[in-house]
Amino acid sequence: MMALATCYCNDLYREAAKRNISITRVEVQVHGTFESEGEPGNGFEYTAKVFSSASDEVINELIRHTDTVAEIQNTLRKGVPVKLICD
Repeated sequence: MMALATCYCNDLYREAAKRNISITRVEVQVHGTFESEGEPGNGFEYTAKVFSSASDEVINELIRHTDTVAEIQNTLRKGVPVKLICD
């Protein structure tokens, strides 16, 4: 969950810079559950609060857009395999 929050937070700053939007602070909360040891989690949801002098409309668009380009979120959504390679 930390990876989801951190990735999204970083991406918000990146995407805001592309749009010349000044951000003073970001808060991201992620919720989900892990049932049994070794089982994948489920029910992941996250919210973001962006502090900025930009209008609510501009910030809401930034939040929505960033969700479409957040790499960790998109990796999970596509169900990409992850493999451990040992020597």
